[in-house]
Amino acid sequence: MPAATEAAPDGGAAGGGSFVLLSVGQVSFIVGYLWAIGLYTYSIVLHRRKPLQVTLSKAHLSDPDIESKAHQALETTSLVNGDKSSNGASKPTGVLQDFWSTPLVRCMLMDRQAIMDCGDTLLHMVEFGSILVWFFMCDRTDLFWQAEKWYNRDMFWFLFLCLTLVALGSSLQPVRTPLLLNRPQTEEWKGWMQVLFLLYHYFEARELYNAIRIFIAGYVWMTGFGNFSYYYRTGDFSIGRFCQMMWRLNFLVIFCCIVLQNSYMLYYICPMHTIFTVFVYACLGIAPQLNKSPVWMWTKIGLSLGAIFVLWDMKPVFYALWGPFDWLVGYTDPRKPGPDRLHEWYFRSGLDRYIWIWGMVCAYIHPTCMKLLNMIEELPAFRQLTVRALVLSVTALLGWVYYVHIYSLPKLEYNKVHPYTSWIPLTLWCVVRNITPKLRTYSARLYGWLGCITLETYLCQFHIWLHSDIADGQPKYLLSLLPGYPMLNFALVTGLYVFVSNRLFHLTNELKDRIVPHDDNRCLARNIIQMLLLGAFVFGIGWVLERTVVLHMV
Repeated sequence: MPAATEAAPDGGAAGGGSFVLLSVGQVSFIVGYLWAIGLYTYSIVLHRRKPLQVTLSKAHLSDPDIESKAHQALETTSLVNGDKSSNGASKPTGVLQDFWSTPLVRCMLMDRQAIMDCGDTLLHMVEFGSILVWFFMCDRTDLFWQAEKWYNRDMFWFLFLCLTLVALGSSLQPVRTPLLLNRPQTEEWKGWMQVLFLLYHYFEARELYNAIRIFIAGYVWMTGFGNFSYYYRTGDFSIGRFCQMMWRLNFLVIFCCIVLQNSYMLYYICPMHTIFTVFVYACLGIAPQLNKSPVWMWTKIGLSLGAIFVLWDMKPVFYALWGPFDWLVGYTDPRKPGPDRLHEWYFRSGLDRYIWIWGMVCAYIHPTCMKLLNMIEELPAFRQLTVRALVLSVTALLGWVYYVHIYSLPKLEYNKVHPYTSWIPLTLWCVVRNITPKLRTYSARLYGWLGCITLETYLCQFHIWLHSDIADGQPKYLLSLLPGYPMLNFALVTGLYVFVSNRLFHLTNELKDRIVPHDDNRCLARNIIQMLLLGAFVFGIGWVLERTVVLHMV
Protein backbone atom coordinates (compact mmCIF):
# COMPACT_ATOMS: atom_id res chain seq x y z
CA MET A 1 0.00 0.00 0.00
CA PRO A 2 1.16 3.57 -0.55
CA ALA A 3 3.00 4.95 2.43
CA ALA A 4 0.94 7.33 4.52
CA THR A 5 2.20 10.88 4.60
CA GLU A 6 1.84 13.41 7.34
CA ALA A 7 -0.35 16.47 7.09
CA ALA A 8 1.11 19.89 6.44
CA PRO A 9 1.61 21.83 9.67
CA ASP A 10 -0.45 24.75 8.40
CA GLY A 11 -3.43 22.59 7.57
CA GLY A 12 -2.79 22.92 3.83
CA ALA A 13 -2.37 20.36 1.10
CA ALA A 14 -0.66 17.18 2.16
CA GLY A 15 -0.87 13.56 1.26
CA GLY A 16 -1.99 10.72 3.40
CA GLY A 17 -5.42 11.88 4.52
CA SER A 18 -8.87 11.04 3.25
CA PHE A 19 -9.75 14.73 3.11
CA VAL A 20 -7.54 17.58 1.99
CA LEU A 21 -8.36 21.18 2.88
CA LEU A 22 -7.21 23.29 -0.05
CA SER A 23 -5.75 26.77 0.27
CA VAL A 24 -7.14 29.86 -1.43
CA GLY A 25 -4.33 29.68 -3.98
CA GLN A 26 -5.08 26.07 -4.80
CA VAL A 27 -8.80 26.74 -5.19
CA SER A 28 -7.99 29.71 -7.42
CA PHE A 29 -5.74 27.50 -9.55
CA ILE A 30 -8.55 24.94 -9.91
CA VAL A 31 -10.95 27.69 -11.01
CA GLY A 32 -8.49 28.92 -13.65
CA TYR A 33 -7.68 25.40 -14.75
CA LEU A 34 -11.34 24.44 -15.21
CA TRP A 35 -11.96 27.74 -17.02
CA ALA A 36 -9.14 26.93 -19.48
CA ILE A 37 -10.49 23.40 -20.00
CA GLY A 38 -13.98 24.76 -20.66
CA LEU A 39 -12.78 27.34 -23.18
CA TYR A 40 -10.53 24.87 -24.96
CA THR A 41 -13.38 22.35 -25.19
CA TYR A 42 -15.63 25.09 -26.56
CA SER A 43 -12.98 26.01 -29.14
CA ILE A 44 -12.92 22.39 -30.36
CA VAL A 45 -16.71 22.44 -30.70
CA LEU A 46 -16.57 25.70 -32.65
CA HIS A 47 -13.88 24.38 -34.98
CA ARG A 48 -15.95 21.28 -35.69
CA ARG A 49 -19.10 23.31 -36.34
CA LYS A 50 -17.37 25.75 -38.68
CA PRO A 51 -16.87 23.31 -41.60
CA LEU A 52 -20.55 22.33 -41.31
CA GLN A 53 -21.61 25.98 -41.50
CA VAL A 54 -19.39 26.53 -44.55
CA THR A 55 -20.92 23.50 -46.24
CA LEU A 56 -24.47 24.69 -45.55
CA SER A 57 -23.69 28.19 -46.83
CA LYS A 58 -22.31 26.77 -50.09
CA ALA A 59 -25.31 24.50 -50.51
CA HIS A 60 -27.78 27.39 -50.15
CA LEU A 61 -25.77 30.12 -51.78
CA SER A 62 -28.32 30.45 -54.58
CA ASP A 63 -31.18 31.01 -52.15
CA PRO A 64 -31.51 34.81 -51.65
CA ASP A 65 -33.77 34.44 -48.61
CA ILE A 66 -31.26 32.26 -46.81
CA GLU A 67 -28.43 34.60 -47.81
CA SER A 68 -30.38 37.56 -46.41
CA LYS A 69 -31.03 35.69 -43.15
CA ALA A 70 -27.35 34.81 -42.93
CA HIS A 71 -26.39 38.48 -43.20
CA GLN A 72 -28.88 39.34 -40.47
CA ALA A 73 -27.49 36.63 -38.23
CA LEU A 74 -23.95 37.88 -38.89
CA GLU A 75 -24.92 41.41 -37.92
CA THR A 76 -26.57 40.15 -34.74
CA THR A 77 -23.49 38.12 -33.84
CA SER A 78 -21.20 41.09 -34.50
CA LEU A 79 -23.37 43.26 -32.31
CA VAL A 80 -23.14 40.80 -29.45
CA ASN A 81 -19.37 40.61 -29.83
CA GLY A 82 -18.96 44.37 -29.93
CA ASP A 83 -18.06 44.64 -33.63
CA LYS A 84 -20.70 46.95 -35.02
CA SER A 85 -20.72 47.88 -38.68
CA SER A 86 -19.45 51.22 -39.88
CA ASN A 87 -22.95 52.74 -39.93
CA GLY A 88 -23.63 51.69 -36.33
CA ALA A 89 -22.30 53.05 -33.09
CA SER A 90 -18.57 53.53 -33.13
CA LYS A 91 -16.34 51.13 -31.23
CA PRO A 92 -14.25 52.27 -28.26
CA THR A 93 -11.06 53.95 -29.37
CA GLY A 94 -7.55 54.47 -28.03
CA VAL A 95 -6.34 52.66 -24.93
CA LEU A 96 -9.82 51.40 -24.02
CA GLN A 97 -10.22 49.79 -27.42
CA ASP A 98 -6.73 48.29 -27.17
CA PHE A 99 -7.51 46.88 -23.71
CA TRP A 100 -10.89 45.36 -24.56
CA SER A 101 -9.89 44.01 -27.97
CA THR A 102 -7.14 41.67 -26.74
CA PRO A 103 -7.65 37.91 -27.16
CA LEU A 104 -7.60 37.35 -23.39
CA VAL A 105 -10.45 39.77 -22.68
CA ARG A 106 -12.40 38.61 -25.72
CA CYS A 107 -12.11 35.02 -24.50
CA MET A 108 -13.36 36.10 -21.09
CA LEU A 109 -16.34 37.71 -22.85
CA MET A 110 -16.97 34.45 -24.75
CA ASP A 111 -16.12 35.90 -28.16
CA ARG A 112 -16.38 32.85 -30.40
CA GLN A 113 -13.83 34.00 -32.95
CA ALA A 114 -11.31 34.83 -30.22
CA ILE A 115 -11.83 31.44 -28.60
CA MET A 116 -11.25 29.74 -31.94
CA ASP A 117 -8.15 31.84 -32.65
CA CYS A 118 -6.70 31.13 -29.19
CA GLY A 119 -7.17 27.37 -29.38
CA ASP A 120 -3.43 26.64 -29.32
CA THR A 121 -2.81 28.96 -26.38
CA LEU A 122 -5.73 27.44 -24.45
CA LEU A 123 -4.31 23.97 -25.15
CA HIS A 124 -0.95 25.08 -23.74
CA MET A 125 -2.69 26.40 -20.62
CA VAL A 126 -4.61 23.15 -20.16
CA GLU A 127 -1.47 21.06 -20.61
CA PHE A 128 0.45 23.26 -18.18
CA GLY A 129 -2.34 22.97 -15.61
CA SER A 130 -2.59 19.21 -16.08
CA ILE A 131 1.12 18.82 -15.35
CA LEU A 132 0.71 20.78 -12.13
CA VAL A 133 -2.20 18.52 -11.17
CA TRP A 134 0.14 15.58 -11.77
CA PHE A 135 2.66 17.26 -9.44
CA PHE A 136 0.02 17.44 -6.72
CA MET A 137 -1.11 13.86 -7.20
CA CYS A 138 2.42 12.51 -6.96
CA ASP A 139 3.63 14.62 -4.05
CA ARG A 140 0.58 15.50 -1.95
CA THR A 141 -1.65 12.43 -2.08
CA ASP A 142 -1.32 8.77 -1.17
CA LEU A 143 -2.16 7.57 -4.67
CA PHE A 144 1.42 6.41 -5.22
CA TRP A 145 4.11 4.78 -3.14
CA GLN A 146 7.26 6.28 -1.75
CA ALA A 147 10.60 4.51 -1.34
CA GLU A 148 13.69 5.13 0.72
CA LYS A 149 16.76 6.58 -0.98
CA TRP A 150 19.73 4.27 -1.36
CA TYR A 151 23.28 4.85 -2.57
CA ASN A 152 25.57 2.53 -4.44
CA ARG A 153 28.71 4.14 -5.82
CA ASP A 154 29.13 1.53 -8.55
CA MET A 155 25.54 2.00 -9.74
CA PHE A 156 25.84 5.78 -9.60
CA TRP A 157 28.88 5.98 -11.85
CA PHE A 158 27.65 3.15 -14.09
CA LEU A 159 24.53 5.14 -14.97
CA PHE A 160 26.50 8.33 -15.62
CA LEU A 161 29.09 6.49 -17.71
CA CYS A 162 26.42 4.79 -19.83
CA LEU A 163 24.69 8.09 -20.55
CA THR A 164 28.02 9.76 -21.38
CA LEU A 165 28.98 6.99 -23.80
CA VAL A 166 25.59 7.26 -25.50
CA ALA A 167 25.97 11.05 -25.72
CA LEU A 168 29.47 10.83 -27.21
CA GLY A 169 28.59 7.97 -29.52
CA SER A 170 25.32 9.24 -30.93
CA SER A 171 25.12 13.02 -30.51
CA LEU A 172 28.61 14.41 -30.99
CA GLN A 173 28.21 17.34 -33.38
CA PRO A 174 30.49 20.13 -34.68
CA VAL A 175 29.66 23.80 -34.35
CA ARG A 176 30.06 26.32 -37.15
CA THR A 177 32.91 28.26 -35.56
CA PRO A 178 35.20 27.00 -32.78
CA LEU A 179 34.68 29.98 -30.50
CA LEU A 180 35.86 29.90 -26.93
CA LEU A 181 32.98 28.83 -24.65
CA ASN A 182 30.49 28.72 -27.51
CA ARG A 183 26.78 28.20 -26.83
CA PRO A 184 26.60 24.44 -27.58
CA GLN A 185 29.60 23.88 -25.31
CA THR A 186 28.11 25.74 -22.34
CA GLU A 187 24.80 23.93 -22.82
CA GLU A 188 26.65 20.62 -22.83
CA TRP A 189 28.46 21.71 -19.68
CA LYS A 190 25.16 22.48 -17.96
CA GLY A 191 23.76 19.16 -19.13
CA TRP A 192 26.35 16.80 -17.66
CA MET A 193 26.53 18.85 -14.45
CA GLN A 194 22.75 18.61 -14.15
CA VAL A 195 22.81 14.84 -14.59
CA LEU A 196 25.30 14.46 -11.74
CA PHE A 197 23.35 16.99 -9.67
CA LEU A 198 20.12 15.02 -10.10
CA LEU A 199 21.73 11.63 -9.48
CA TYR A 200 23.25 13.11 -6.33
CA HIS A 201 19.74 13.94 -5.10
CA TYR A 202 18.17 10.67 -6.22
CA PHE A 203 20.77 8.39 -4.63
CA GLU A 204 21.72 10.82 -1.84
CA ALA A 205 25.40 10.56 -2.77
CA ARG A 206 26.71 12.61 0.14
CA GLU A 207 30.34 12.00 -0.75
CA LEU A 208 29.86 14.26 -3.79
CA TYR A 209 28.67 17.25 -1.75
CA ASN A 210 31.69 19.44 -2.55
CA ALA A 211 31.44 18.64 -6.26
CA ILE A 212 27.76 19.62 -6.30
CA ARG A 213 28.63 22.94 -4.69
CA ILE A 214 31.05 23.55 -7.57
CA PHE A 215 28.39 22.61 -10.13
CA ILE A 216 25.91 25.08 -8.64
CA ALA A 217 28.65 27.71 -8.73
CA GLY A 218 29.06 26.82 -12.40
CA TYR A 219 25.40 27.60 -13.09
CA VAL A 220 25.70 30.96 -11.33
CA TRP A 221 28.94 31.65 -13.22
CA MET A 222 27.03 31.12 -16.46
CA THR A 223 24.40 33.61 -15.25
CA GLY A 224 27.09 36.26 -15.07
CA PHE A 225 28.85 35.12 -18.25
CA GLY A 226 25.77 34.73 -20.45
CA ASN A 227 23.91 37.85 -19.36
CA PHE A 228 27.02 40.04 -19.51
CA SER A 229 27.84 38.74 -23.00
CA TYR A 230 24.33 39.54 -24.23
CA TYR A 231 23.99 42.99 -22.68
CA TYR A 232 27.54 44.08 -23.51
CA ARG A 233 27.31 42.91 -27.10
CA THR A 234 23.78 44.08 -27.93
CA GLY A 235 23.18 46.98 -25.57
CA ASP A 236 19.61 45.71 -25.30
CA PHE A 237 18.39 46.85 -21.89
CA SER A 238 14.74 46.89 -22.89
CA ILE A 239 12.16 46.15 -20.23
CA GLY A 240 10.73 43.50 -22.55
CA ARG A 241 13.96 41.50 -22.57
CA PHE A 242 14.25 41.83 -18.79
CA CYS A 243 10.66 40.65 -18.26
CA GLN A 244 11.27 37.68 -20.54
CA MET A 245 14.20 36.65 -18.37
CA MET A 246 12.11 37.01 -15.21
CA TRP A 247 9.33 34.98 -16.82
CA ARG A 248 11.76 32.23 -17.77
CA LEU A 249 13.18 32.03 -14.25
CA ASN A 250 10.00 32.37 -12.21
CA PHE A 251 6.83 31.49 -14.15
CA LEU A 252 6.86 27.78 -13.39
CA VAL A 253 8.15 28.11 -9.84
CA ILE A 254 5.36 30.57 -8.91
CA PHE A 255 2.73 28.02 -9.88
CA CYS A 256 4.64 25.27 -8.04
CA CYS A 257 4.52 27.42 -4.91
CA ILE A 258 0.77 28.01 -5.33
CA VAL A 259 -0.28 24.47 -6.17
CA LEU A 260 2.06 22.67 -3.76
CA GLN A 261 1.90 25.34 -1.00
CA ASN A 262 5.67 25.60 -0.92
CA SER A 263 7.90 28.56 -0.11
CA TYR A 264 9.84 30.25 -2.90
CA MET A 265 13.08 29.40 -1.07
CA LEU A 266 12.42 25.68 -1.27
CA TYR A 267 13.48 26.07 -4.91
CA TYR A 268 16.50 28.18 -3.95
CA ILE A 269 18.12 28.02 -7.40
CA CYS A 270 15.35 30.25 -8.78
CA PRO A 271 15.73 33.19 -6.35
CA MET A 272 19.53 32.90 -6.64
CA HIS A 273 19.55 33.15 -10.43
CA THR A 274 16.90 35.86 -10.30
CA ILE A 275 18.81 38.15 -7.95
CA PHE A 276 22.15 37.66 -9.72
CA THR A 277 20.51 38.27 -13.10
CA VAL A 278 19.13 41.53 -11.70
CA PHE A 279 22.63 42.44 -10.48
CA VAL A 280 24.16 41.88 -13.92
CA TYR A 281 21.38 43.90 -15.52
CA ALA A 282 21.95 46.74 -13.04
CA CYS A 283 25.73 46.65 -13.46
CA LEU A 284 25.57 47.16 -17.21
CA GLY A 285 22.20 48.92 -17.44
CA ILE A 286 23.15 51.83 -15.17
CA ALA A 287 24.96 54.41 -17.33
CA PRO A 288 25.26 51.99 -20.28
CA GLN A 289 27.18 54.58 -22.32
CA LEU A 290 30.18 53.93 -20.05
CA ASN A 291 30.34 50.20 -20.83
CA LYS A 292 32.65 50.70 -23.82
CA SER A 293 35.27 52.35 -21.64
CA PRO A 294 37.66 49.76 -20.09
CA VAL A 295 38.29 52.04 -17.11
CA TRP A 296 34.62 52.47 -16.36
CA MET A 297 33.85 48.82 -17.02
CA TRP A 298 36.44 47.68 -14.51
CA THR A 299 35.16 50.32 -12.13
CA LYS A 300 31.66 48.86 -12.39
CA ILE A 301 33.00 45.37 -11.72
CA GLY A 302 34.94 46.67 -8.72
CA LEU A 303 31.85 48.41 -7.37
CA SER A 304 29.91 45.16 -7.77
CA LEU A 305 32.53 43.37 -5.67
CA GLY A 306 32.33 46.05 -3.02
CA ALA A 307 28.53 45.96 -2.95
CA ILE A 308 28.47 42.17 -2.53
CA PHE A 309 31.05 42.39 0.25
CA VAL A 310 28.93 44.91 2.15
CA LEU A 311 25.60 43.16 1.55
CA TRP A 312 26.73 39.60 2.30
CA ASP A 313 29.96 39.59 4.28
CA MET A 314 28.51 42.09 6.74
CA LYS A 315 25.76 39.89 8.12
CA PRO A 316 23.80 42.65 9.96
CA VAL A 317 23.55 44.57 6.69
CA PHE A 318 22.24 41.47 4.91
CA TYR A 319 19.53 40.90 7.52
CA ALA A 320 18.57 44.57 7.53
CA LEU A 321 18.22 44.52 3.74
CA TRP A 322 16.32 41.26 3.39
CA GLY A 323 14.33 41.36 6.61
CA PRO A 324 11.35 43.14 4.98
CA PHE A 325 11.33 40.42 2.32
CA ASP A 326 10.95 37.56 4.78
CA TRP A 327 7.62 36.74 3.12
CA LEU A 328 9.49 36.08 -0.13
CA VAL A 329 12.83 34.53 0.79
CA GLY A 330 12.10 33.25 4.30
CA TYR A 331 12.03 29.49 4.77
CA THR A 332 11.50 27.03 7.61
CA ASP A 333 12.03 23.32 7.12
CA PRO A 334 8.99 21.64 8.74
CA ARG A 335 11.17 18.66 9.72
CA LYS A 336 13.85 20.87 11.28
CA PRO A 337 12.13 24.09 12.34
CA GLY A 338 14.34 26.95 13.44
CA PRO A 339 13.86 30.58 14.50
CA ASP A 340 15.89 32.16 11.69
CA ARG A 341 13.80 32.14 8.51
CA LEU A 342 16.46 34.04 6.54
CA HIS A 343 19.24 31.58 7.29
CA GLU A 344 18.55 29.42 4.23
CA TRP A 345 18.65 32.43 1.89
CA TYR A 346 21.79 33.78 3.55
CA PHE A 347 23.53 30.41 3.32
CA ARG A 348 22.49 29.46 -0.22
CA SER A 349 23.02 32.83 -1.87
CA GLY A 350 26.18 33.47 0.16
CA LEU A 351 27.91 30.36 -1.15
CA ASP A 352 27.92 31.78 -4.69
CA ARG A 353 27.75 35.49 -4.05
CA TYR A 354 30.97 36.31 -5.94
CA ILE A 355 31.08 33.77 -8.76
CA TRP A 356 28.62 35.67 -11.00
CA ILE A 357 31.09 38.57 -10.98
CA TRP A 358 33.84 36.22 -12.14
CA GLY A 359 31.48 35.17 -14.90
CA MET A 360 31.20 38.82 -15.97
CA VAL A 361 34.99 39.16 -15.90
CA CYS A 362 35.40 36.06 -18.08
CA ALA A 363 32.85 37.44 -20.56
CA TYR A 364 34.64 40.80 -20.64
CA ILE A 365 38.10 39.30 -21.29
CA HIS A 366 36.67 36.71 -23.70
CA PRO A 367 37.90 38.52 -26.86
CA THR A 368 41.42 38.80 -25.41
CA CYS A 369 41.49 35.11 -24.52
CA MET A 370 40.27 34.23 -28.00
CA LYS A 371 43.13 36.23 -29.51
CA LEU A 372 45.61 34.33 -27.37
CA LEU A 373 44.20 31.01 -28.55
CA ASN A 374 44.41 32.16 -32.16
CA MET A 375 48.04 33.20 -31.62
CA ILE A 376 48.84 29.74 -30.30
CA GLU A 377 47.18 28.11 -33.30
CA GLU A 378 49.28 30.22 -35.69
CA LEU A 379 52.53 28.88 -34.22
CA PRO A 380 54.46 26.03 -35.87
CA ALA A 381 53.20 22.57 -34.92
CA PHE A 382 56.00 21.79 -32.46
CA ARG A 383 55.68 25.12 -30.66
CA GLN A 384 51.90 24.68 -30.50
CA LEU A 385 52.39 21.30 -28.84
CA THR A 386 54.93 22.75 -26.41
CA VAL A 387 52.75 25.67 -25.38
CA ARG A 388 49.68 23.49 -24.90
CA ALA A 389 51.66 20.93 -22.92
CA LEU A 390 52.97 23.73 -20.68
CA VAL A 391 49.47 25.16 -20.16
CA LEU A 392 48.01 21.75 -19.34
CA SER A 393 50.88 20.98 -16.95
CA VAL A 394 50.29 24.21 -15.03
CA THR A 395 46.55 23.51 -15.04
CA ALA A 396 47.09 19.99 -13.69
CA LEU A 397 49.39 21.28 -10.95
CA LEU A 398 46.90 23.94 -9.87
CA GLY A 399 44.11 21.36 -9.99
CA TRP A 400 46.07 18.99 -7.75
CA VAL A 401 46.82 21.75 -5.23
CA TYR A 402 43.15 22.75 -5.21
CA TYR A 403 42.01 19.16 -4.73
CA VAL A 404 44.38 18.42 -1.88
CA HIS A 405 44.06 21.65 0.08
CA ILE A 406 40.50 22.82 -0.65
CA TYR A 407 38.25 20.25 -2.31
CA SER A 408 39.14 17.49 0.17
CA LEU A 409 38.08 19.57 3.16
CA PRO A 410 35.11 18.31 5.24
CA LYS A 411 31.72 19.72 4.33
CA LEU A 412 31.47 22.51 6.91
CA GLU A 413 35.08 23.64 6.44
CA TYR A 414 34.71 23.55 2.67
CA ASN A 415 31.61 25.75 2.78
CA LYS A 416 33.65 28.49 4.49
CA VAL A 417 36.15 28.76 1.63
CA HIS A 418 33.86 27.89 -1.28
CA PRO A 419 32.70 31.48 -2.02
CA TYR A 420 36.32 32.55 -2.51
CA THR A 421 37.70 29.48 -4.31
CA SER A 422 34.95 28.10 -6.55
CA TRP A 423 36.31 30.13 -9.47
CA ILE A 424 39.46 27.97 -9.54
CA PRO A 425 38.02 24.61 -10.73
CA LEU A 426 35.62 26.39 -13.10
CA THR A 427 38.47 28.31 -14.73
CA LEU A 428 40.65 25.20 -14.96
CA TRP A 429 37.79 23.34 -16.66
CA CYS A 430 37.38 26.17 -19.20
CA VAL A 431 41.09 25.96 -20.03
CA VAL A 432 41.09 22.19 -20.52
CA ARG A 433 37.82 22.16 -22.49
CA ASN A 434 39.03 24.82 -24.95
CA ILE A 435 42.75 24.15 -25.28
CA THR A 436 42.49 22.90 -28.91
CA PRO A 437 40.19 23.80 -31.82
CA LYS A 438 38.89 20.22 -31.92
CA LEU A 439 37.79 20.34 -28.30
CA ARG A 440 36.05 23.68 -28.92
CA THR A 441 34.40 22.49 -32.12
CA TYR A 442 32.61 19.36 -30.92
CA SER A 443 29.96 19.00 -28.27
CA ALA A 444 27.59 16.21 -27.18
CA ARG A 445 24.16 17.38 -28.27
CA LEU A 446 22.37 15.01 -25.89
CA TYR A 447 23.91 16.78 -22.92
CA GLY A 448 23.29 20.10 -24.68
CA TRP A 449 19.59 19.28 -24.89
CA LEU A 450 19.52 18.37 -21.20
CA GLY A 451 21.34 21.63 -20.52
CA CYS A 452 18.49 23.58 -22.11
CA ILE A 453 15.95 22.17 -19.66
CA THR A 454 17.98 22.40 -16.44
CA LEU A 455 15.46 24.73 -14.79
CA GLU A 456 12.56 22.39 -15.51
CA THR A 457 14.43 19.25 -14.43
CA TYR A 458 15.46 21.04 -11.24
CA LEU A 459 11.87 21.99 -10.36
CA CYS A 460 10.21 18.75 -11.48
CA GLN A 461 12.55 16.55 -9.45
CA PHE A 462 10.89 17.75 -6.23
CA HIS A 463 7.48 16.37 -7.17
CA ILE A 464 7.50 13.69 -9.87
CA TRP A 465 10.92 12.08 -9.38
CA LEU A 466 11.50 12.47 -5.68
CA HIS A 467 8.89 12.70 -2.95
CA SER A 468 8.55 15.02 0.04
CA ASP A 469 4.92 14.33 1.17
CA ILE A 470 4.55 17.58 3.17
CA ALA A 471 4.39 21.24 2.25
CA ASP A 472 7.81 22.94 2.27
CA GLY A 473 9.47 19.60 2.98
CA GLN A 474 12.76 18.60 1.42
CA PRO A 475 12.37 15.57 -0.89
CA LYS A 476 13.53 12.84 1.47
CA TYR A 477 12.02 9.92 -0.46
CA LEU A 478 11.72 8.54 -3.98
CA LEU A 479 8.51 8.41 -5.99
CA SER A 480 7.68 4.76 -6.54
CA LEU A 481 5.35 3.62 -9.32
CA LEU A 482 6.71 0.06 -9.30
CA PRO A 483 7.34 -0.87 -5.66
CA GLY A 484 9.77 -3.72 -5.20
CA TYR A 485 11.57 -3.05 -8.49
CA PRO A 486 13.94 -0.15 -7.78
CA MET A 487 15.76 -0.07 -11.12
CA LEU A 488 12.65 -0.61 -13.24
CA ASN A 489 10.97 2.09 -11.19
CA PHE A 490 13.98 4.37 -11.77
CA ALA A 491 13.67 3.84 -15.52
CA LEU A 492 9.90 4.45 -15.60
CA VAL A 493 9.86 7.47 -13.30
CA THR A 494 12.90 9.02 -15.00
CA GLY A 495 11.36 8.64 -18.44
CA LEU A 496 8.15 10.37 -17.35
CA TYR A 497 10.13 13.00 -15.46
CA VAL A 498 12.33 13.97 -18.42
CA PHE A 499 9.34 13.99 -20.79
CA VAL A 500 7.36 16.30 -18.51
CA SER A 501 10.39 18.57 -17.99
CA ASN A 502 10.82 18.93 -21.73
CA ARG A 503 7.14 19.74 -22.19
CA LEU A 504 7.27 22.38 -19.47
CA PHE A 505 10.28 23.98 -21.16
CA HIS A 506 8.33 24.34 -24.41
CA LEU A 507 5.10 25.42 -22.70
CA THR A 508 6.89 28.11 -20.69
CA ASN A 509 8.49 29.51 -23.83
CA GLU A 510 5.30 29.30 -25.89
CA LEU A 511 3.31 31.22 -23.28
CA LYS A 512 6.16 33.70 -22.87
CA ASP A 513 6.14 34.47 -26.60
CA ARG A 514 2.39 35.16 -26.47
CA ILE A 515 2.31 37.22 -23.27
CA VAL A 516 5.70 38.95 -22.90
CA PRO A 517 6.63 40.81 -26.11
CA HIS A 518 10.23 41.91 -26.52
CA ASP A 519 9.86 45.21 -28.38
CA ASP A 520 6.36 46.48 -27.57
CA ASN A 521 6.28 48.15 -24.15
CA ARG A 522 2.67 49.28 -24.52
CA CYS A 523 1.53 45.74 -25.26
CA LEU A 524 3.69 44.45 -22.40
CA ALA A 525 2.17 46.92 -19.92
CA ARG A 526 -1.34 46.08 -21.11
CA ASN A 527 -0.70 42.34 -20.77
CA ILE A 528 0.73 42.76 -17.28
CA ILE A 529 -2.30 44.77 -16.16
CA GLN A 530 -4.66 42.23 -17.66
CA MET A 531 -2.84 39.30 -16.04
CA LEU A 532 -2.93 41.05 -12.66
CA LEU A 533 -6.64 41.80 -13.00
CA LEU A 534 -7.38 38.26 -14.13
CA GLY A 535 -5.31 36.87 -11.26
CA ALA A 536 -7.14 39.08 -8.76
CA PHE A 537 -10.50 38.03 -10.22
CA VAL A 538 -9.69 34.32 -10.06
CA PHE A 539 -8.19 34.72 -6.57
CA GLY A 540 -11.37 36.47 -5.46
CA ILE A 541 -13.47 33.57 -6.69
CA GLY A 542 -11.11 31.15 -4.97
CA TRP A 543 -11.32 33.08 -1.72
CA VAL A 544 -15.12 33.04 -1.79
CA LEU A 545 -15.23 29.32 -2.53
CA GLU A 546 -12.64 28.49 0.11
CA ARG A 547 -14.45 30.58 2.75
CA THR A 548 -17.73 28.93 1.81
CA VAL A 549 -16.27 25.45 2.35
CA VAL A 550 -14.66 26.45 5.66
CA LEU A 551 -17.85 28.03 6.99
CA HIS A 552 -19.86 25.02 5.88
CA MET A 553 -17.49 22.72 7.80
CA VAL A 554 -17.73 24.91 10.89
